[in-house]
Amino acid sequence: MHEALQYKKNGDSTVTCSLCNHRCTIKEGKHGICGVRKNERGTLFAETYGKISAEAIDPIEKKPLFHYLPGTLSYSLGGIGCNFHCEHCQNWHISRANLDEAPLRHLAPGEGVHRAVAGGCASIS
Repeated sequence: MHEALQYKKNGDSTVTCSLCNHRCTIKEGKHGICGVRKNERGTLFAETYGKISAEAIDPIEKKPLFHYLPGTLSYSLGGIGCNFHCEHCQNWHISRANLDEAPLRHLAPGEGVHRAVAGGCASIS
């Protein structure tokens, strides 16, 4: 596992995650709302660091930010875990997946950047 970067130790074995606006206070052995950041002995770990469930090269127009660099390609990465609970989520099967059941594969961050550049992508989403 990889230690998370955005959190603080509270001194009582809990941690407060600061990655998103929920600011979860996470007890020992528990996860935050996203389901993928876990407190182990007072240290917060990003359990999905370097793990993806999907990747693709898509036209930017397929993304919700289609006005950004129109006519270009975006290297898309997907993982599990989400801090939203949208009623009509098109990715609910990925966003709410359990770490034990999700088919994840390793992808080092640098390798993802390499694949984006090699694929002629102007952005990573």
